[in-house]
Amino acid sequence: MRLLRIVPDDTKFDFMRFRRISFPISALLSIAAMVLYFTHGLNMGIDFVGGTLMEVQSKTGPADLAKMRGTLSGLGLGEVQLQQFGTPQDVLIRVAQQPGGETAQQAAVQKIREALGNEVEYRRVEVVGPRVSTELLAYGTIGLVVAILGILVYLWFRFEWQFALGAMIANVHDIVLTIGFMSISQIDFDLTSIAALLTILGYSLNDTVVIYDRIRENLRKYKRMSMPDLLNSSVNSTLSRSIITHVTVTLALLALLLFGGHAIHSFTATMMFGVVLVGTYTSIFIAAPILIYLGVGTGRDAAITDHT
Repeated sequence: MRLLRIVPDDTKFDFMRFRRISFPISALLSIAAMVLYFTHGLNMGIDFVGGTLMEVQSKTGPADLAKMRGTLSGLGLGEVQLQQFGTPQDVLIRVAQQPGGETAQQAAVQKIREALGNEVEYRRVEVVGPRVSTELLAYGTIGLVVAILGILVYLWFRFEWQFALGAMIANVHDIVLTIGFMSISQIDFDLTSIAALLTILGYSLNDTVVIYDRIRENLRKYKRMSMPDLLNSSVNSTLSRSIITHVTVTLALLALLLFGGHAIHSFTATMMFGVVLVGTYTSIFIAAPILIYLGVGTGRDAAITDHT
């Protein structure tokens, strides 16, 4: 078991000392992410804007994008985007939403099939109408909001309101930064992205609850320890578990990102950023030290000061 031990059990890092640095940096990054969202926007996928998505593979060697683009641009289907991915034979075709509803969308697919003929193999075809795309976007947003509110209520009953508010701030911080990443990278924002955001919420919440549970346990155990020292002790005692979980999840996501293909690329890229770069950092440097500013342990600190 010692060979698998990444972090010693008796670490004594002073994490709370960095709160005066981590809070301003996180605030600036969150503001930058919101500015990016409102100015740069998200690259909405077919799920949310409607249209047709076709994944094809050339049977005669590397795909000739210029020739395919010339063939499809003459079909009168509006904007047609071609993107090479994976191997040189694989091409992703996006066709703008067609006026006339789902019937027109199906007709567009048929035109593309006839134009490309038997030179390509059709690996995936997705058609989403305007009404369905609007409903998916609305339900996805509602699902995200309900999940955050549900987390708030759960933590309120599980701990105290300060813990619930601290976890809420940490979770919103994760979501805002992840959306900023998606805006600047312009990866597809579709239903799998909503699933990734919900998964990031769950991962961050799980890591935060583990630390909060140890903090609550130490509040009962160490009556005379100052709050910063108690928070440092709690984070250090759960550090090994957090890092092992973090490394395991990172390895799994890295495999999916490298070998999972285009269909889950937006999901894995979002998860890599939200879990690897944001989730663990937020639990240690945001969720834990913010309890100091929310008044947890204020009475005990005053009692210690009066006694000394």
